[in-house]
Amino acid sequence: MKIRIMGNSIRYRLTKKDIANFGKDGFIEEKTEFLNGPSFYYCLQKKEGITRLEASFSNNRISIFVAGNMVTEWTTTDIVGFDNKMAMDDGENLLLLIEKDFVCLDPGLEDQSDHYQNPNAVC
Repeated sequence: MKIRIMGNSIRYRLTKKDIANFGKDGFIEEKTEFLNGPSFYYCLQKKEGITRLEASFSNNRISIFVAGNMVTEWTTTDIVGFDNKMAMDDGENLLLLIEKDFVCLDPGLEDQSDHYQNPNAVC
């Protein structure tokens, strides 16, 4: 699972293995360790009783919550992902996006063997 943060937006991209584990367990987490400091965590978690993506930040952890029916739909179909503009207390929005990770069109150094086939790739 990868995270991208830009301004008031958070995007998670998940590989095939990540999607399978999330569908089975309803939870997936990654950790980034820092020298002389606390670790940073980001997780995706199934949560009943919600209808849209939600997020929280506490104890050095970003958590994005996904409704149970969305988890089933996302992990068992070709749906690429979901998004939500979560309203904040200050009137601003936090854009949340979760998506399946596609193979990049430009080759890079990253191992992409567990990524989804890019629909824009020319065969």
